[in-house]
Amino acid sequence: MQDSSIEIGDFEASEADQLGVIFFDAVRKGATEFYNVEQRQAWVSKTPSGPNWASRLAAQKTVVARKAGLPVGFMTLDRDGYIDLAFVAPEHQRQGIGVNLYARIEALARAANMTRLHSQASYLVRGLFEQQGWELVQEQQIERAGTTLTNFLMEKRLHDPVQRINVAAKSEHS
Repeated sequence: MQDSSIEIGDFEASEADQLGVIFFDAVRKGATEFYNVEQRQAWVSKTPSGPNWASRLAAQKTVVARKAGLPVGFMTLDRDGYIDLAFVAPEHQRQGIGVNLYARIEALARAANMTRLHSQASYLVRGLFEQQGWELVQEQQIERAGTTLTNFLMEKRLHDPVQRINVAAKSEHS
């Protein structure tokens, strides 16, 4: 169910700490179905905030979902097509916000002529990415703070050179 009152826009530095809270809550409260307490605590031990967190968000293209002007989710994209962070506040999950954030990210990647998107996706975002045509490269076991977590190396090819050649060939014969 998509909420029409959600707006997707660019990250504003003044929102950094609010996005840290969304990240923390999405992991600690929103990931209970997939990760146990120890795993969630290892994943994020405290709410990210301050200048280092703001710099991490500003160093990437960060898009923010807002409801009534307040952030409820965000997603990042670096220059290499890597999606580092993709989180929606637990009370707003499964409402189409992730799909809208992703649509903006993919549009930005295509506009920048990126050839692929890739990520180390959690169980939370794996389903979203699969629905958007992503492929699973491999399941991974990673260690954080002495605890093992499962994530998924995933990718999506954006510009297929063969398709462009075929389109060009078709237009030559028209």
